[in-house]
Amino acid sequence: MKNDEVTKMTDEQLAETLGQVRRELFDLRSKAVTEKVENNRTFGRLRRDVARVLTEQRRRVLGNAPASA
Repeated sequence: MKNDEVTKMTDEQLAETLGQVRRELFDLRSKAVTEKVENNRTFGRLRRDVARVLTEQRRRVLGNAPASA
């Protein structure tokens, strides 16, 4: 998931996406305990996705304009 995708989401979509990504991360961690995970990079990708969504939610709460790169 890219940053521009996250900024285009509505508040409801952000909350839904956060729940989905957290659930996927939980399932992956559970799978890692019981069997071998195919791609370990998935952990980092999911953690970054959670961070992106939380950052966007916080930015909206504070009312800050998006930072331009």
